[in-house]
Amino acid sequence: MATAAEVKKLAALARIKVEDAELEKFTKEFDAILAYVGQLTQLDLPQDVHEEKPLLRNVMREDGEPHVSGAYTAKLTEQFPAHDGDALSVKQIISHD
Repeated sequence: MATAAEVKKLAALARIKVEDAELEKFTKEFDAILAYVGQLTQLDLPQDVHEEKPLLRNVMREDGEPHVSGAYTAKLTEQFPAHDGDALSVKQIISHD
């Protein structure tokens, strides 16, 4: 059975803030999760399984030019709403605050 202190420690490791009022609920849920995962120990798995692994191989195309370099660049930049030469301008989505 999990204790409130263990749930607090787990929450701290996961960087989750858990209010004291929620500790009892999370303790029960924690126990239920551990019981569910504990069912894996009841599986009867063969111990001596030596399956042959498939041979690894690279699946790559031959070296060469699949198309002329820059053939699609002009078409793409024409259709993009904001661009500076061949560079596409997009709205900033990540900030470093």
